[in-house]
Amino acid sequence: MEPVSRIEGRAYPFGAKNVDTDVIIPAHWLKTISREGLGKGAFEAIRSEPGNLFDDPDYSGSPLLIAGDNFGCGSSREHAAWALLDMGVKAVIAPSFSDIFSSNAFKNGVLTVVLPQEQVDRLMEVAKSDPISIDLESQTVTTPFQDRFEFEIDPFRKHCLIEGLDEVGLTMTRDEAISTYEEKQSGQFPWLANPTEIAA
Repeated sequence: MEPVSRIEGRAYPFGAKNVDTDVIIPAHWLKTISREGLGKGAFEAIRSEPGNLFDDPDYSGSPLLIAGDNFGCGSSREHAAWALLDMGVKAVIAPSFSDIFSSNAFKNGVLTVVLPQEQVDRLMEVAKSDPISIDLESQTVTTPFQDRFEFEIDPFRKHCLIEGLDEVGLTMTRDEAISTYEEKQSGQFPWLANPTEIAA
């Protein structure tokens, strides 16, 4: 997982409420276990409409997405976070998120930022013409117009995102302790280390 510290650039001024995971990535894209290529299917139904936001060259490659209440509701598919990452989105700003989506996003390195509706509305306006910056260290969202909005984030999630630690990465930080434990167990219970010898 790539570390997340500062994210800056244009933002998709999406703003839609109650966007479920089927809208983010339709079910027929879930046949793969790969995280690559899902960006092509992200927001497929919306992209089928002429002149849609996600195919507007002004926002091509935008690392931010601004959404409405309850973003990521619906099923628990982790592919929704994968699809956002694959299309280049590293952070989503909204008044609220589905708990499951927020968890999946965090585990895959997508930052979810919760801000009051009036601040989201302001960012929607800015996003139409100017870049937006998120600084995870200071927990702020800023614009070129001196807007500065603070957001809350769980300290553990903040630490993991800044360090680029997913669940495997977290386990590997305890590698020495795990090795020490395994050596101790092997000495106390040698039959556990070689169960085939017992069977023989």
